[in-house]
Amino acid sequence: MTAAVLTTVLAQAADAELEDWGPLEEATGDPMATHGVEVWVDGDKSAGIWQCAPGPSHWTLEVNEMIYVVSGRMTVTPDGGEPSDVGAGDLAVFPVGWTGTWVIHETLRKAYAMF
Repeated sequence: MTAAVLTTVLAQAADAELEDWGPLEEATGDPMATHGVEVWVDGDKSAGIWQCAPGPSHWTLEVNEMIYVVSGRMTVTPDGGEPSDVGAGDLAVFPVGWTGTWVIHETLRKAYAMF
């Protein structure tokens, strides 16, 4: 991804039109609506914008993921680890094999890159 593409994704992330991606498969409570748009795809690698309604979820990552939170707030807790609050303006990296919970407190919108 070039710097121009990254700048464009971040500049449009707050106001981008998102598609309905259905309920979050990783949700561990009530269904959580997701919306998003992919701006780059290369096999199992992708980048785009993702939004999710509040609630708890559990993740096991099969790829590396870097996120930049555009809006919203969540608590991220690796299995067996300490919780961290992540919110608007924060950058986080989740390495391949990362497992843990995301508890989204306010609808979360992020720009992401999976690699």
